Amino acid sequence: MSTQSDSREITLGQAINEALHEEMASDSAVIVMGEDVGRHGGVFRLTEGLYDEFGSARVLDCPICEAGIVGLGVGASMTDMRPIVEIMFGDFTALVMDQVVNQAAKVHYMSGGNMTAPIVIRTTMGAGRNIAAQHSQSLHAWFCHIPGLKVVLPATPYDAKGLLKTAIRDDSPVIFFEDKMMYTEKGMVPNEEYTIPFGVADVKRVGDDITVIATSSMVSVALKAAETLATEGISTEVIDPRTLSPLDEATLVDSAKKTSRCIVIDEGYSHFGATAELASLVSSKAFYYLDAPVERIGAMDVPVPFSPILEDQTIPNEETVVNAARRLVGS
Repeated sequence: MSTQSDSREITLGQAINEALHEEMASDSAVIVMGEDVGRHGGVFRLTEGLYDEFGSARVLDCPICEAGIVGLGVGASMTDMRPIVEIMFGDFTALVMDQVVNQAAKVHYMSGGNMTAPIVIRTTMGAGRNIAAQHSQSLHAWFCHIPGLKVVLPATPYDAKGLLKTAIRDDSPVIFFEDKMMYTEKGMVPNEEYTIPFGVADVKRVGDDITVIATSSMVSVALKAAETLATEGISTEVIDPRTLSPLDEATLVDSAKKTSRCIVIDEGYSHFGATAELASLVSSKAFYYLDAPVERIGAMDVPVPFSPILEDQTIPNEETVVNAARRLVGS
C-alpha cells in the first residue's frame, strides 16, 4: 500500500470509474457495454465520462436484454476484445446464466486452450436500499460453483480499483461484484498505477483471540465489531478474501490455526452459500487447532423485504458478530 503522501481519498465508485478510464485508455480492445452506460453514465454513475472520452464505438448503450448484452460480450471476448459488461443489479444475472455458465466458463476447455473469453461482468450485490426482493440479493456464491469463472468482491476503494484492473487484463471470465451500498464509501487510493493479484487475501486487522473472515460490505461490519470487542479485551483478526474464486485458503486457515476460533460472515444467503464453503474449509484444514465450532453468519433465508425495518433484520450486523465472538471466546 502506498503512503499517505502519494495517495488521495476517493470513493469506491470513483475508484471503479478511474480503473475503467485507465484501462480503456491503455488498451483499445477494452469496451464497455450495458444499459444506460453511455451518455447517462450508468444507473450508479460509474461509467460517467467514458462515452465522451471514447465514443459510441467503445461505450455501447444496449437494450434491456441482459441475455443479449452478455451474449454479445461473450462473443466479442472470443474475438480479441476485452468487454466489460455492466448488469446493474446482481439479481438480473439469473438471465445470463447460459451465456456465462455454459459458454464463457467452458470455451477455453472445450477448445483445447485455443480460445479464451476475457470478459468482465460488473454487477451489484447487497441489501439496505429498500428496493425489495428483486433488486437486493447477494448471489455471488452461484458463480463460485462453476469451474472456469473467477469471482471478485472488493471491500474498499483501494481493492476495487486494483482488482478491477486485474480483472480486465485477465484472460478468464470474471464476475465482479460491487456492493451498491458502498459506492460512496471513501478510502485512500494510490496516485500511481497498481494492480492486486487474484487469490491473495488481505488481513485488514491483526488479532490473536478470534478470526473473522468477512466479504464485501461485511468487512466493514467485522472491523466495527472488532473495535467493540477490543474494549472487552478480545483481540480480533479480520481477513478479507477479496476473491472467492480463486481463494487464498492458506491465509484463512493459518489465521484460524493461530487464534483457534473463527467466524465467517457474508451477506449472501446462509444455506449452500459462501459461509458454508469457507467454514468447511477452516473446519477441515484447521480442525485440530480449533477450540470451538466455526460460526457462520449470513443473510436471513427469506426474500429481502421492502420494509426498511424488516430489511434491516435480514442483514448481518455488528451486534451479531460481537455476540457470536463473545460466545466463542467464552466456550
